[in-house]
Amino acid sequence: MIRTMTSNSYLFSKSRARLAALLAALFPGLAQAQAVAGANPQGSGPIVAALGWLQGTLLGNVATAVAVMAVAAVGFMMLTGRMNWRFGATVIIGCFILFGAGAIVSGIQGAAAG
Repeated sequence: MIRTMTSNSYLFSKSRARLAALLAALFPGLAQAQAVAGANPQGSGPIVAALGWLQGTLLGNVATAVAVMAVAAVGFMMLTGRMNWRFGATVIIGCFILFGAGAIVSGIQGAAAG
């Protein structure tokens, strides 16, 4: 038998979601559980090192050269009319987001910290 959500339980879950959003807005320190703990958890050293290596590889010299060539190729195709401008802009904005991810995340963390 399939159980459906009644209107009362739907309203209850909706009000709980609103309450959680209100509490997160009023007390941002509680919403950031990872900030409360402080340092990295025990045993996460190899994982953090592997992710650092992956980030260095993805954002290193080779990736930068490939991204520059991709943006140049997309720009040339857009100028010659072989590619839709919207798709080309999406590719270029994606490259900016990829290489600016560190600055974007630090800006969000700074805004959340107050």
